[in-house]
Amino acid sequence: MKLKVIGYGGAAMLLLAVSIVASLSIGSAGISFADVWGILLHQLPWLSDQGHGWSQGEVAVVTQVRLSRVLLAVLVGACLALAGAGFQGVLRNPLADPYTLGVASGSSVGAAFIILFGLQFAIGIWTIPLVAFLTGITALLAVIALSRSRGVMGIETLILSGVIIQAFLGAFVSLMVSMSQGVINQILFWIMGSLALRSWSHVYMVLPFLAIGLPVLFFYSQSLNLLVLGERHAANLGVRVEKTKLVVLIFSTLLTAAAVSVSGVIGFVGLVIPHLIRLLLGPDYRLLIPLSAIGGGIFMLWADTLARTALSPKELPLGVITALVGAPVFAWMLNRRMRGERGDGQ
Repeated sequence: MKLKVIGYGGAAMLLLAVSIVASLSIGSAGISFADVWGILLHQLPWLSDQGHGWSQGEVAVVTQVRLSRVLLAVLVGACLALAGAGFQGVLRNPLADPYTLGVASGSSVGAAFIILFGLQFAIGIWTIPLVAFLTGITALLAVIALSRSRGVMGIETLILSGVIIQAFLGAFVSLMVSMSQGVINQILFWIMGSLALRSWSHVYMVLPFLAIGLPVLFFYSQSLNLLVLGERHAANLGVRVEKTKLVVLIFSTLLTAAAVSVSGVIGFVGLVIPHLIRLLLGPDYRLLIPLSAIGGGIFMLWADTLARTALSPKELPLGVITALVGAPVFAWMLNRRMRGERGDGQ
C-alpha cells in the first residue's frame, strides 16, 4: 500500500506541478512565458541582483496577483475535495459533499450579513473571511447538537439535521438578498464563488488548515475503511466509532469553512473529485484522502484559470465554471456506475 501511495501520489504531484506552471504562464496581462518565469526566478536571493527589463507592474502581476491566486486555487480545491472525502467516509454516502451539513449556508449567512450592512472592512480584509468562517462552524455545532441523542450521532439523523439547518439558513440568505439594493451583486457574486481580488493573506489563512487537516484525516483513513462495514462491525474491530465520526466531521468542516470563507460557495469539487478517484482507484481511504487533496487542487486550478481567461478582461464566477464542468462529469460517472451495477446483477 505504501508503494501505491508513493506511486500514485508522485504521479499526481507531477501533474499538479505541470498545471501550476501552465496556469502561471496564462493570463490577460500579455506577459510571455519567458518573462513570467524570468520574474519568478529573479525572486530567488542569489539572482535578485542581476539586471532585468521588466516593469514594476509586470513584476507585481506575476508575484502578487497571479502566483498568490494560483496557490490559493490549489489550497481551496484541496480543502474542498479533502473535506468531501471525509464527509463521504463518515456518512457512508459517496453522494455527500462538504456542504451536506449546512456549512456553506452558515458561511453565506455571515458573509451576506456583513456585505448587506457595509461592514466588509470593519477589521480589514479579514472581515468577511473571519465572519464566514465563524458562522460556518456555528452551523456545524447546531447540526451536531440537533443530531446527538445519548451521546450518539446517527447517520440518518445527522444528514436530516444538516438538511434542516441548511434550509433554515438558506432562507436567511435569500431574505438578505431580497433586502439588499446597492450590494445585491456583491452578495450574489460571493455566493457564486470567486478568487478575484484575493492576496497572499488569504493564502496564509487557508494553508494552516490544510497542513493540519490532511494528516489528521489520513490518520483516520483505516478507520474510515472499516466504517464502510457498518458501525457495529467497525466497533468490534477496535474502531472508536463516535470519536472517529466527531473528529473527521470537525476537521472536514474546518477545511470547508476555511475554503468557503475566502472563495465563497464553490460546488462539485468535494463531490466529484473523491468520487472520481474512488471510481478509478477503488474505495481505500489511504489512497482516497491524499489523492483527493491533490486532485481537488488540480481541478480548482484549471477551473479558476478558465474563469479568469475565458472572457478576459471580464471574469466568470468560479462556481459557475465548476458546475458547468462538474455536473456533466458527475452525471457520466453516475451513469457508468449504474450500468456497472446492472451488469453485476445480470
